Amino acid sequence: MDQRTRSGFATRRRTELFDALVDLFLVEGFTHLTLDDIAARLRCSKSTLYTLAGSKEQLVRAATVHFFRRATDDVEAHIAGVTGARERITAYLSAVGTALAAASDGFMADMGAFTPAREVYEQNTRIAARRVRELIDEGVADGDFRNVHAAFAADLAATTMARIQQGGIRETTGLDDANAYRELAAILTTGITA
Repeated sequence: MDQRTRSGFATRRRTELFDALVDLFLVEGFTHLTLDDIAARLRCSKSTLYTLAGSKEQLVRAATVHFFRRATDDVEAHIAGVTGARERITAYLSAVGTALAAASDGFMADMGAFTPAREVYEQNTRIAARRVRELIDEGVADGDFRNVHAAFAADLAATTMARIQQGGIRETTGLDDANAYRELAAILTTGITA
């Protein structure tokens, strides 16, 4: 096996492990799992886990980053063929909701309680809010949306997205994150349509 083949295999194996780790965490959360539990569930050794990260805390953060990277790729792929500003924003926020729907209440609670994972979620919420602003700006420029103050509309979306991320929307409305994103898409696009 040449160096490129070994490197490709190692990268593919890392990705497979992170995918399996993310899937495990999404279903069960992570606080209650030890490294021994994780290794047994992924059918690998603890030393293999240590090739991914130096501690459980680092492993959780890396898995959270992997989850959001994978979700971002899925969301962008979902809207790639969508035309029309309203449809793009609706598709974008709905896809964000779909990505988050895979996360159990346990995962969301653990992520909210674990600062490094919560910071990754907060950063991705800010990135998503910037993306919504770009989509609004495109819609205003194309005449699909009335001439709204795009920064304000995006800030309104970002504020709601942050409340979704922090659990405030769930607490006051009972909506889970996925459905809250879908409702945000409906309200936002209806309010700015020309």
